[in-house]
Amino acid sequence: MYTQKFYRPNQVFEDAAKYVNDESGMALIKKAFEFADRLHKGQFRKSREPYIVHPTQVAGILVELEMDPATIAAGFLHDVVEDTDATLEEIGREFNETIMHLVDGVTKLGKIKYKSQEQEQAENYRKMFVAMTNDFRVIIIKFADRLHNLRTLKHLPPEKQMRIANETLEIFAPLANRLGISNIQWELEDTALRFLDPSHYFKVVNLMKQRSHEREKYLNMVMEEIRKSMAESDIEGEVFGRPKHIYSVYRKMEIKGRQFDEIYDLIAVRVVVDSIKDCYAVLGAVHTLWTPINGRLKDFIAMPKSNMYQSLHTTVIGPERVPFEIQIRTKDMHRVAQYGIAAHWAYKQDKDIKKKKDAEKKLDFFREFVEVQEQDQNDDVTFLQSLKNDLFTDMVYIYTPKGDVFELPQGSVPIDFAYRVHSEIGNKTIGAKINGKIVPLDTELSTGDIIEILTAKNSSGPSRDWLKMAKSVHTRNKIKQFFKKQNREENVIKGRDMLEKELRDMEIEFKEAFASDNLKRILDKYNFLHEDD
Repeated sequence: MYTQKFYRPNQVFEDAAKYVNDESGMALIKKAFEFADRLHKGQFRKSREPYIVHPTQVAGILVELEMDPATIAAGFLHDVVEDTDATLEEIGREFNETIMHLVDGVTKLGKIKYKSQEQEQAENYRKMFVAMTNDFRVIIIKFADRLHNLRTLKHLPPEKQMRIANETLEIFAPLANRLGISNIQWELEDTALRFLDPSHYFKVVNLMKQRSHEREKYLNMVMEEIRKSMAESDIEGEVFGRPKHIYSVYRKMEIKGRQFDEIYDLIAVRVVVDSIKDCYAVLGAVHTLWTPINGRLKDFIAMPKSNMYQSLHTTVIGPERVPFEIQIRTKDMHRVAQYGIAAHWAYKQDKDIKKKKDAEKKLDFFREFVEVQEQDQNDDVTFLQSLKNDLFTDMVYIYTPKGDVFELPQGSVPIDFAYRVHSEIGNKTIGAKINGKIVPLDTELSTGDIIEILTAKNSSGPSRDWLKMAKSVHTRNKIKQFFKKQNREENVIKGRDMLEKELRDMEIEFKEAFASDNLKRILDKYNFLHEDD
């Protein structure tokens, strides 16, 4: 299903040298391998392979993504702090600060004892997200690490297989989707499903194999028709069949209740051309050849997804009245569709500063998420709930009257949108218009809605009822922050009284408990700035 190249160190070097035309960059990559190889000497994985095989495969996956030398070097080194006696300071001395920070970003907090696995998981995610928002390459290394771990999951005990596969479907695959890295997302989903639900996985595989010869014959016929039509219009480009994604078929059958024959994208064609003009010309040609299905045309070129995905999608009634989907895009769009935000970090595009800045903007949502979590000091359960609800649920795409697009969790209401734009807009909201009509603030938003928030300078602020309306944990946190600030002085007095009472019950003097050395330890532990907090 997926190309899973097995990399030997020399193969990593050879493939990297094809695009890293820099002797110092190649020397850095080779030095990182030698350093990791020496430290991992004598260590073996559950598969009984020498441990160095794993970081070599991780580095190889990073080379496939055409990442820069520092990222590839960090791929070789990503486990040395966690699994050997090496320290981050040593990596900083041997290599540089960039590589040290990349390795730190993917290193788990494994040497700290936690009360529960949930707490450990939450703290590791917090660390990963903070590192990712500082340097996007951290998450690319993490994806490569997870991908190879999944490929070798069969060597682990069943309970570990289930835990890792479940975490992959809950966190890493949705994160890859949010960042538009579809090649990695699909393999993560399909491989995880194989371990989580093998009976349904193989059911889908067998259904896809049945009559596959007839589908392939049909696909070749329609692709040839499209090529002829493009040649008649002097449009150059590639036409090929789109690979099948097992997990997406599984979701449509098991979750959406569709029959196998009702899934249109089992037969799918992809057309890659040179320009946006050619994209629309091919769309016109396709709609001349076959009748489009009403409501199935999506223009992600004019209105890109927030993960930078651009393409034209249409579903048509083809020969023998069999429906199939066609995706039309340019070469640049095709690369972004496969590698998402990583496409703009590829080493070949190192000089394209504008594309990197555009890619960086896509991380603003994650930065805001991390800031809110740090401000609210949420407990581990709330953090994990927020992570899954705000970042990884199905999304709706909402537009402002100016045409700016915002991505919100499915089920969001105008209040969620207002706080997504800015906290002050949320706090001053008095009403909303959807598609030009005034609506209640608890109206559920749908993809394509054009929304306008009505505000008032003299607004007294949010209502506590909004906490029940809001879908997003982010929105609820912002509303809670407002009330905390409003009642700060009152809360300080009440909190001090409560604390003094508790201390009396424990027969502890307040002055003793809050002596300078104790106070400093408490402030550090809870990330507070001063006693009133």
